[in-house]
Amino acid sequence: MRVEWHGQSAFTLEGEEGTVFIDPFGEMTAARERGVEWSYPAIEADGVDLLLVTHEHADHNGVEAIAGEPHTVRSLAGTHGSPVGQIVGISSEHDATAGTERGHNTIFVFELDGLRVAHFGDFGQAELRPEQRPALEGVDLVIVPVGGSATIGGTAAAEIALSLEPSWVVPMHYRTPRISFLETEQEFAAAFAKVIRLETPSFDTDELERAETGAVAVIPASP
Repeated sequence: MRVEWHGQSAFTLEGEEGTVFIDPFGEMTAARERGVEWSYPAIEADGVDLLLVTHEHADHNGVEAIAGEPHTVRSLAGTHGSPVGQIVGISSEHDATAGTERGHNTIFVFELDGLRVAHFGDFGQAELRPEQRPALEGVDLVIVPVGGSATIGGTAAAEIALSLEPSWVVPMHYRTPRISFLETEQEFAAAFAKVIRLETPSFDTDELERAETGAVAVIPASP
């Protein structure tokens, strides 16, 4: 499976069974007008079979950036059919106060090319609730926000991800040279015994190392 990070929480996952795009951002003009630096390259994607949107904030719901008419699951918890198989949306919150500050968020779990993937969107809870965990059992790849402020920070993100015992954890939604807010990924990376820093924004899971114990942090280069 090929994974490409487009910046913030936007990812393409491409496998033999199809192509999934998660949380595209749009032009982000309004953010720049407020003085926020945002210089990630514009998303240009076609050939997408499944489009997932974890919640309705502008840096996650730019569906207009995706060409064609992909099957779309938009901010919706539950179990859904899709061109790549069953998708599970786990209801969660964008904050630690039951969604009263920033609203609802959906964790999406699905399988592609034999790997079980969990994308946490803008998860803001202090910890997973017991009833959320069963749908996350057996995940191989966890993609989790680590930049704090609007989501959990690096230490909490690492603790939650490691508790799921995946093979790999990829950070997202953090400060890079392309954006001027959030915290960096350093605190997150410090929690892992094995960290792979890539020179490109994309990688192939077939080429990744697996740790004998614990998960490996995989940090793509900023787009």
